[in-house]
Amino acid sequence: MQLVRDIGEKGLLAKLQRFCPVEIIGDDGAVISTLPGHDLVVTTDVLVDKVHFSLRTTSPEDAGWRAVAVNLSDLAAMGATPLGITVGLALGGEVAVSWVERLYRGMNQCLQAHNTAILGGDICRSSVITIAITAFGQVEPRYTIRRQGATIGDAIVVTGVHGASRAGLELLLHPELGQNLPQSDRTSLITAHQRPQPRLDVLPLLKQITPPIAGMDSSDGLADAVLQLCRASNVGAIIERQNIPVPSVFSHWLTPQQALDYALYGGEDFELVLCMPLVQAQKIIQKLPHSAIIGTITANQNVVLHDKSNQNPDQLLTFERSFQHF
Repeated sequence: MQLVRDIGEKGLLAKLQRFCPVEIIGDDGAVISTLPGHDLVVTTDVLVDKVHFSLRTTSPEDAGWRAVAVNLSDLAAMGATPLGITVGLALGGEVAVSWVERLYRGMNQCLQAHNTAILGGDICRSSVITIAITAFGQVEPRYTIRRQGATIGDAIVVTGVHGASRAGLELLLHPELGQNLPQSDRTSLITAHQRPQPRLDVLPLLKQITPPIAGMDSSDGLADAVLQLCRASNVGAIIERQNIPVPSVFSHWLTPQQALDYALYGGEDFELVLCMPLVQAQKIIQKLPHSAIIGTITANQNVVLHDKSNQNPDQLLTFERSFQHF
């Protein structure tokens, strides 16, 4: 008998996707045509205690914020502005009412920054705290961002630094690390993990670009995002390791290899990874602080990490080191 752990997360998804319309699935959210000139975007994420957050390192307010930010990031990755969310909450009867109220307070804090509300949901009993959020957004069809559509010669743009969330988590789990870091830097990295910012602010800039463009968010790591985009578009990429933006404090704290690993595989940075013509990419990075062009889409379907200083050999990136649930 084949078990879920035998085929892993991506193998399981491949089997489940056979039950869904092929023209709808495969991106960060499902696009459904509704009103003339607008499409509805729907996305769902499930956060589970001890898998996606830990009560040891995460306050209920931060858990609520992160649960919402994950979903709003998926909307941003589709080019959609949020309309509202519903919340499914599973928890045990021994959980303090004040904890639940603080959880929802954190959700509202994140939502209010984007003029969005909780529209309803459901609650049920469970031995494990689980937060399941469905987010609704809307997008004009011509501005929809999809994973497929990256074109040979496109520049690959990231909207901000990578590795900060992973660094913040390490500082929470191991407070003895980074003792020489200024408190402001420690706080900044921890905040990046506890209160990520969905990049909805980028959408007005993207509307100035001749669509369509390809893209997704980097919630499962930068390497995973580039690999997913290339697979969906049947292309490859060359990534310049020196071009990957990381927090400046990394140079005083981590080795170059550690900084690279955090950036490529740390995950939960929730930046956007976008593929577009070079001229458009250059306009974007001029207007967006901490953004960068990190590489180029190629015809070869491999994703290669290149060192333009030639101090390190080319490295083939694969899904093996990306986050997997099983």
